[in-house]
Amino acid sequence: MLLRCAAWLFCLALSGAPALAQEQSFAAFTHALWPDAQAKGVTRATFDTAMQGVTPDPRVIAATKKQPEYGKPVGAYINGIVTEGRIARSGDRAREWASTLDAVENKFSVERWVLLSLWGMESDFGAAKDKWDVFRSLASLAFVKYRHPYFRNELIVAMGIMQKQRFARDKMVSSWAGAMGQAQFMPSSYVDYAADVSGDGHPDIWTNVPDVFGSIANYLQKFKWQHGLPWGFEVIVPSGFDTMKSRATFAEWQKLGVRRADGKAFPREGQGNVQGIMFFPAGSKGPAFIVTGNFDVLKAYNNSDAYAIAVGHLADRMNGGATFKAAWPTDDRPLPREARVALQKRLAALGYKVNEFEGHVDFDLRDNIRTEQKKLGMVPDGNPTLVFLEKIGVKAP
Repeated sequence: MLLRCAAWLFCLALSGAPALAQEQSFAAFTHALWPDAQAKGVTRATFDTAMQGVTPDPRVIAATKKQPEYGKPVGAYINGIVTEGRIARSGDRAREWASTLDAVENKFSVERWVLLSLWGMESDFGAAKDKWDVFRSLASLAFVKYRHPYFRNELIVAMGIMQKQRFARDKMVSSWAGAMGQAQFMPSSYVDYAADVSGDGHPDIWTNVPDVFGSIANYLQKFKWQHGLPWGFEVIVPSGFDTMKSRATFAEWQKLGVRRADGKAFPREGQGNVQGIMFFPAGSKGPAFIVTGNFDVLKAYNNSDAYAIAVGHLADRMNGGATFKAAWPTDDRPLPREARVALQKRLAALGYKVNEFEGHVDFDLRDNIRTEQKKLGMVPDGNPTLVFLEKIGVKAP
């Protein structure tokens, strides 16, 4: 509801309010921004260059309501990403950049197929070009205080990048939300993870493919990617399986009769004592997975279960892996963000520990959902649905 209100007010301000009042309001925003930018080392010349001609963009706030990972059934989203055409193109790119991928994989211990998958996901192997002015996009979001102060801070960081790297103003392009280059890094991620693999002293994630690979690999490595460990895999659960069981070692899963759908053996290594988490992304009627710590690393790149499955599965298919065996339900539609936030607040009110209230359904939250589903006589698969929300007293927005 807050997002809808913000979008409505923003559009009203840009369409119905007098132009002079709008200009004065944005001018006040820009005026207040300068001291904070200056305190973080941005020069006046850089600030003026970044903000010259910038006005609020109504298309940006409208885009906040579009969430491709949540707007369709999980299976439909994944199948739309993992296509035969994309798999074929990945093979061409793997051969073209083989020596670079060798070097990056050796340095960062991240498999090339994961790098290629993320590159393909984020920019279609560099074919999809950024079309938005990063400063206008971030300023538009900061102006209406969307996720405040996140985008305001990102705006200042973007100024610092242009200044430090001596990038031309027209190089600073991004997605509508300020994600930049073929790696689609937010400005703060660029500062923390962009890698200069080519050795020219300027990490370039827009046009320099070796830097793109290195930056993605550096990001994953910093988030504890484990080389050789699958992100996860589809499994077949035995008849009568207790879906309340969500966490176990690989050996324990095998003792319970769980088998990999592709017929391969379970991994021998994992992250800590809990090596695999049972996951029903579309409920117990859809495919079942056991995911590892590397799944969480993929979610660090984009905090969406559907996105992480798509990236992992695309990487597997690029490397000769099989398609999923179980059919995806066609009527499973993920909850919108407002409903997920409402769910988190309701579970917190029921006494459960909730890790954040941004609408991300993590595995701790899924365990809480399982407990409530069991109380209600539902299949405890940890998958929140509108029916479940209604049963626990949440009115879906």
